[in-house]
Amino acid sequence: MAVSRIDILNQGFSRSLRGYDTAEVDRYMQEMADTIGRLGEDKSRLETRVAELETRLAEYRDREATLRDTLIATQRMTEDMKTNAQREAQLIIDAAHAKAETLVNQGHMRLARLQEEILQAKKLRAQFEMKVRSVIDAHLHLLELSLAEQQPRSVPEEAQQPAGNGDE
Repeated sequence: MAVSRIDILNQGFSRSLRGYDTAEVDRYMQEMADTIGRLGEDKSRLETRVAELETRLAEYRDREATLRDTLIATQRMTEDMKTNAQREAQLIIDAAHAKAETLVNQGHMRLARLQEEILQAKKLRAQFEMKVRSVIDAHLHLLELSLAEQQPRSVPEEAQQPAGNGDE
């Protein structure tokens, strides 16, 4: 049973000789306690899930940073290889030229592989974020359905009052 502040404030209890019917008040209070307990458990479970997802997201961000650093190091290494190849080419033109092309090609191939890995990591990250959003949306939808099912159905006031002249 979902309870709002207004529901609690508008809750009415039938009168007995000594005031409110204690059994009815006790039942209502028990329902309130059960509802609040369930909501607390749901909140705790969702907070735990969010914390887990945030941890995983941080791990993916760390991986992305590592890949970015690797790309920069590879670019620097490629530039160094080009410089060394040019020096060697001045000493031994034919041999150094062939060796420089090989090193540059390897560097570009490695750079291309790293860029592809970065692209794949970004795709995985985007998929992960979409899955997280989907899971959160699904949980929110389920929670809303659960809350909607727990709301009491309104009963006409005539049906709530006992039959008779009301002098009892």
